[in-house]
Parts: sequence; structure tokens; C-alpha cells
Amino acid sequence: MSLFLGKIHYWLFNKIEWFEGLEESLVKLAEQKGIDIEDLRNEIYAKYGAPVEDRPLEDMIDTGNIHGWLQGKISAAESRQAAWVTKLLERDSLLINDMIQVFSEQGKIAAEEYKTEKGLPQTPAEIYTAMNDYILEGMPCDRVNEVTANSEERIEWVATQCIHHQYWDRENGDVGLFYRLRDNWLKEFVKELNSNFEYKITDNGTRIIKLVG
Repeated sequence: MSLFLGKIHYWLFNKIEWFEGLEESLVKLAEQKGIDIEDLRNEIYAKYGAPVEDRPLEDMIDTGNIHGWLQGKISAAESRQAAWVTKLLERDSLLINDMIQVFSEQGKIAAEEYKTEKGLPQTPAEIYTAMNDYILEGMPCDRVNEVTANSEERIEWVATQCIHHQYWDRENGDVGLFYRLRDNWLKEFVKELNSNFEYKITDNGTRIIKLVG
């Protein structure tokens, strides 16, 4: 693997940090609800490691195995999120409503950041690109999403595979919760980014996702 860190590596690392920000918000939510999370945190960190440190990427990454290091951080972050959501809901199933609010709020914050840094997306394709600057769908080489329609009024895509269920299965969790939470993140993200468009999902065995003006 090349020793050179390129733009794509920083782009992917930023997505990991945003994903781990959700984990931090879930932990804060549990603490606010009076749940003792220290033993749970120790258990999860022992299995999957701790979130990345607040340091520059170039100071942490294994430059001899850039792809492997990033893939490992994605796997660890997804595993921890699956564990936190599953185990917290075992303690209090009503937390799902608060979790949805956490995800929705972060989606709004991400959209505000995007508009500040890059301006207002005007087309469905531009919004789709903005979404993919934040959400984790494995490594770029996984090619999870396939665009099936693209015009000035709408963009539509399908998920060709689910790369998330493995993490939820390991925790005896429901990967449907992952999609429920992330869909709420995306709905708020799109609404805040450009309210002329709406994020929609249909699922008849294959998830079909649309941005419609």
C-alpha cells in the first residue's frame, strides 16, 4: 500500500469521525437517562477498541497499510454503535425515541456544516454527493449504492448489498434499527440542506432510496 495519504483518505476519515460522534451522543444520552455505562463502555471497548483519538490522521494512521487501517476503524466504529444501541435498548426500549432525536439532530448539524463550507446544493445529484460526504457505507471499493435514475427533479438509487448486518448480528441486534436511525439522520440532513427536496425510502426486499423535488 502506498505511503501517500490522499484526499480520499481524509474524506473517509472525516466520515468515521462523524459516525463516532453519534456514538458519543448515544453515550451522553444514556448518562442523561441515569444509566450506568462504565461497565458497558469497558465491555465494548475491550471487544472493539476505543474511538479514534483527537489527533491529525497522519499522526495515527499506519502508512504501511492505509486501506487496512481505515477499514479497521470503520469496522470498529460500526461494531461499537451496534453494541451501544442494542445494549442500551435492552435496558430501556423507550430510548429508541431519544436515539432517533439524536440522529436527527446530528443530521441537521452536518447539513449546516456542509452549507457553511460548500454552499447550498441545488440538484438531487449535488445533495446525493453531500450525503456521501458524511454517511459510512464501507470503503469506496465496496460500491454499495447504485444510482438507477438521475434528473433535475430526482435521483434514485438502490443498495446492492447490506454491509452493516454483520456488526449487528454479532451483537444479536436488529440491523433494521441501524437503517431506521440513519434514515432519520438523512431525512433531517436533506431537509436542512435544501427543503425543496425530500428523502424517501421504499423497501420490498430491496431498499430503493429517492431524493425527490
